[in-house]
Amino acid sequence: MIEIKNLYLKYIREYYALYDINLKIVPGECVALVGDEGSGKTTLLRVLAKLEKFDKGEIYLKEINLKKIDFKNDINLGYISLKPVFLENRNVYENLKYVLKERKYKDKEIEEKVNNALIEFNIEKLRNLKVSELSVFEKYIVSFVRLSLRPLDIVLIDNIFDDITSEEVASILELIKKVFVENNVTTLIASSKEELLKNISSRLIHFEYGSIVEK
Repeated sequence: MIEIKNLYLKYIREYYALYDINLKIVPGECVALVGDEGSGKTTLLRVLAKLEKFDKGEIYLKEINLKKIDFKNDINLGYISLKPVFLENRNVYENLKYVLKERKYKDKEIEEKVNNALIEFNIEKLRNLKVSELSVFEKYIVSFVRLSLRPLDIVLIDNIFDDITSEEVASILELIKKVFVENNVTTLIASSKEELLKNISSRLIHFEYGSIVEK
């Protein structure tokens, strides 16, 4: 479960990026955070990923206080941002191997898991390409494949629909279902495109000016 109580985050004296956020998300739920740019949805995801510090409030992931969580040992969290982070000068295969090496998998198991994933997600043609050579859409696909290689409790997906085509959006939505929703991974998706998320999400939570609002 994700539980957020009376959360506040203020960037400057007059401006709250998040204002009195209260939210509960049950395990395995897929929730869409919907709002315009600057509404607070991305900031909330960054707070949950411990990329932003908040001023006041409490956050619990699986009943553990966020401030005490070690993501390497306590909770398996994945984050796909608008601009995914990779080893840019390494190829796709090397990037996928790196994830498993960091988690102390044995070489034979790493090779098997990565090769199976390349086949399963139909990206064998990308295997030897450097990440810097990939399109935006291909980078997102590789991000999903990378997360599929390890067990996940929570995944955060941040505004990845803006710079890809409608066909690519449809492919991404199918991947979200396949990799996360069907495996009961608690999923939060931030986007301004409400219509895209109605069929994949159990709830739409609307943000305006840093607050959750009723629609």
